[in-house]
Amino acid sequence: MKGLVIKNTGSWYQVKTDDGQSIECKIKGNFRLKGIRSTNPVAVGDRVQIILNQEGTAFISEIEDRKNYIIRRSSNLSKQSHILAANLDQCMLVATVNYPETSTIFIDRFLASAEAYRVPVKLVFNKVDAYDEDELRYLDALINLYTQIGYPCFKVSAKNGNGVDEIKKALEGKITLFSGHSGVGKSTLINSILPGIEAKTGEISSYHNKGMHTTTFSEMFPVEGNGYIIDTPGIKGFGTFDMEEEEIGHYFPEIFKTSADCKYGNCTHRHEPGCAVRKAVEEHLISESRYTSYLNMLEDKEEGKYRAAY
Repeated sequence: MKGLVIKNTGSWYQVKTDDGQSIECKIKGNFRLKGIRSTNPVAVGDRVQIILNQEGTAFISEIEDRKNYIIRRSSNLSKQSHILAANLDQCMLVATVNYPETSTIFIDRFLASAEAYRVPVKLVFNKVDAYDEDELRYLDALINLYTQIGYPCFKVSAKNGNGVDEIKKALEGKITLFSGHSGVGKSTLINSILPGIEAKTGEISSYHNKGMHTTTFSEMFPVEGNGYIIDTPGIKGFGTFDMEEEEIGHYFPEIFKTSADCKYGNCTHRHEPGCAVRKAVEEHLISESRYTSYLNMLEDKEEGKYRAAY
């Protein structure tokens, strides 16, 4: 029997079968994802085959090939990965310029990982109702930056509903992962899109102005227009996984495009003569913040260490 994984609670998976049943499933003890060391061998969005048992539950026996997925390193000390979701049409990264702050390094790491696994990303900047004039100017600068690179951006206030209709339209007919820091209002936004699901919302922690986790498992919800939202736990840090040093520049579209004009084919864009990328940064054709994010990821890979971006 085949089906779609629509919920993951850690030890159990809820699978919606092709004939419309909803069945609680487990994985066999020796089940491991081929070629990927993952803390969650099965992810929401996976197409799977299941074997029913007498108790009315089932075992997941096989995962069908994925067209893509979003993955991150699972923790500071771990060499394992955590797959956020699979078989996506797009991802919406919910970000805030404050309350809490989402750093450009965090955004850029997420975007680079999505590029690596061929997942289109749209940026949703939330809490526009809470910002002062300086914060709104900074927000407009961020939107200008990422729009020019090719990432569609939305300005919304999940609290009062501004901009939510545009999000709803962009969800039609697509499987969309919602991700972002804890506290950026992701659950509030999903509540405003799907009032019936009552996703948990939480207050911002005063400690370091960071959010508190409110979603504890991943779940897929149907939306109008034949689409789905996948809600995931808030991410405090995002560590890229399984990227080769020479590939990192490929996942920054403007750096990759400009690198065609570098003097050397294996240019790292740090110190080589005739580097078109560094020249473009100096001439403000490539954003300094994006270049800094690229160097940050390059240094991590070079030193063989893990550093999450916050």
